[in-house]
Amino acid sequence: MTTFKAAVVQAAPVVFDCGRSLEKLADLTADAARTGARLIVFPEAFISAYPKGLDFGARVGMRSPEGREDFRRYWTSAVAVPSPETDAISAAARAANVVLVVGVIERDGGTLYCTALMFGPDGTLLGRHRKLMPTAMERLVWGFGDGSTLPVVDTDLGRLGTVICWENYMPLLRMAMYAKGIELYCAPTADDRDTWLATMQHVALEGRCFVLSACQYLKRGDCPNAYPAVQGDDPETVLMRGGSCIIDPLGQVLAGRHFDGETILVAEIDRAQIPRGKYDFDVAGHYARPDIFRLHVNERPMPAVVANAQATPDPFEDE
Repeated sequence: MTTFKAAVVQAAPVVFDCGRSLEKLADLTADAARTGARLIVFPEAFISAYPKGLDFGARVGMRSPEGREDFRRYWTSAVAVPSPETDAISAAARAANVVLVVGVIERDGGTLYCTALMFGPDGTLLGRHRKLMPTAMERLVWGFGDGSTLPVVDTDLGRLGTVICWENYMPLLRMAMYAKGIELYCAPTADDRDTWLATMQHVALEGRCFVLSACQYLKRGDCPNAYPAVQGDDPETVLMRGGSCIIDPLGQVLAGRHFDGETILVAEIDRAQIPRGKYDFDVAGHYARPDIFRLHVNERPMPAVVANAQATPDPFEDE
């Protein structure tokens, strides 16, 4: 499909309430689909929380009982993949007949991951990306992804992939995605700073791809009463102000940015703009210099325990 509509959803979940957040996701997906959107992107950690302002009771060398309880609550509201919760997201994609990208907090054993899930119009889980590098205090509550979850998947709308928040400042990760032929570069984020737009424009220009970035609009009132955020308890306090946007392959802003509340931003995507852009700049093609620079990517799963480890080759042992 050469042209279609895409949407980014700027909204907040019901923090730490997975069930109600899934209901809100289904409603917002249906709302976005009614605009004619065929691709819909939700923010980072939409199911069920980006815990802005919390410290989980941590100081150097110390953890508090209250902070442990905050983590337990966060862990309980996360989702396994697969699970009945991911089945609910799948059902929302299928009901709306859309490609759906959703930021979730994924629970795997005792560890949480900041993850993006990509679903097809038939509800099939097309791909999963775990954030490789949690930023700053995110490392306290999220594990690190590995190279086994860096998919760029084929859809009827184009080649789709996801890079989360400050991963977009990792040039080698971006290059890996460009080399996979990404056309629809989804960037769920929690970055609501003025500088984020320039980052998204740079990515679009560098990759000659469409960039769709969704950020939450989160108020203190979206969080539980027992939510000891540094910003205080006023329900009208804005914890995350949005700034979602859609950018074309030449860096032009097609939709956004928006800072005035929850919204759905919609733009027309014309994939013919991609080869027009690559005419004079193809970063992983004619503008690359592999005789000077080469990137090696380890896409093997890296579990903590491997049976018959001696039979698992090191992809870099011959370098």
